Amino acid sequence: MTPEPARFVVAVGSGKGGVGKSTVSLHIALALARKGLAVGLLDADLYGPDIPLMVNLTRQERARQWELWRQDGIRHEPVERHGIRIMSVGFLLGERQALTMAAPLLTAALKQLVENVEWGGLDVLLIDTPPGTADLQQQLLGVVSLDGAIVIVGPQDVAHLDARKYLDFLRDAGVAVLGGVENMSDLICPHCGGRVEVFPGVAEERSIWSEGVAVLGRIPLDPGLAATSALSTQSDAFAAVAERVIDALEHRVAA
Repeated sequence: MTPEPARFVVAVGSGKGGVGKSTVSLHIALALARKGLAVGLLDADLYGPDIPLMVNLTRQERARQWELWRQDGIRHEPVERHGIRIMSVGFLLGERQALTMAAPLLTAALKQLVENVEWGGLDVLLIDTPPGTADLQQQLLGVVSLDGAIVIVGPQDVAHLDARKYLDFLRDAGVAVLGGVENMSDLICPHCGGRVEVFPGVAEERSIWSEGVAVLGRIPLDPGLAATSALSTQSDAFAAVAERVIDALEHRVAA
């Protein structure tokens, strides 16, 4: 492995799609940057990169994919938005262009996105990983040493069930779990400010919290995020998550 691109490298993952993992990854990065840290965000979901659209940076021109990963010495510049440095395969491919790369080339692609990017001196690099425990997640472990992982889950039984499988994957790989974030935990009424439980509660024994996972935060459902590129208004909630992430990382250093 080459020297790590940041003091702390943290994966953000989930057991299934649809829980808002990329949205939460982006807003944790923003919250960390607001605390004065140098933060990078790597969109490692090669087949479904969503971060570029969320920061209003999409590419229309299609690329010849084999050229992206077979040219030696190429250095990519991350794109800086809202105080964070961002890199995604979505910056290299057209917005509607599917990635048709064969599985053996996935490691090469990940290495390019981690090692051949001019990240600069970062305090924290967050890696938004694809959902689940397939090849991409496993190969990422061979490309970069993780200082920990954050698990994103929705407030549904199936989300917690699949997240527990993701926990097993992390623990089998020896990756420290910094904690979990439950996204869309409830809805704050825009009229009265009251909280509405949109989904039935998950039984404690079926939740990831029963596995000893620390609660980094519960993020209310934000209707404004129906517009994909919108930034969340839940800044206080994400600020609290960022503070707990920093505390967990510093605790690991001190231990």
